[in-house]
Amino acid sequence: MATKSWGRALISLTSLLTAAGPYKADWNETHVKNPAWPPHAKFHNGQTMSLGLALGVTSLWQLWRAPSSREGLDAGATLASLYWLTQISALAYPGAKAVDPPGTAKFPQAVVAFPALAVTALGYVLERRRLTDQARMLRS
Repeated sequence: MATKSWGRALISLTSLLTAAGPYKADWNETHVKNPAWPPHAKFHNGQTMSLGLALGVTSLWQLWRAPSSREGLDAGATLASLYWLTQISALAYPGAKAVDPPGTAKFPQAVVAFPALAVTALGYVLERRRLTDQARMLRS
C-alpha cells in the first residue's frame, strides 16, 4: 500500500542536496580546479565530495527500501545529517577556516548546513508521527 510520506520526502530532499551539493559547490576554480591548491588538499576535497554522494545515496536507499521501517527512517535521517554535522564540526580543528584567503566570511556554509539539518529533523518528526499513527491503526 503506497502512503504519502511528507517526512521521508523532506529527508530525501536533504539526501539529494547532500549527494549533489558538494559537486555544485566545489567543482570549480575555487576548489577542485584551483591551481593554487596542493594535490593533497584536492584529494581531501574529492574525498569529501564522494562522501557526500555516498551518504546521500545510502540515505535514500535506507529511507525507501522499507517505507514503514523505523530502522530505515533512523538510518536514513542519520545518514542525511552526517555530512552537515561534520561540516559544522570541521570549524573546531586547529587553524580551520570556512573560506580561503582573501575571503573573510566566517561560515557561509551555514545558510545550507543549518537549514538542511532543520529540514531533516522536521522530516524525522513527521515520519515518526506517521509510523506511530500507522501502528496504532493496525492495532485497532
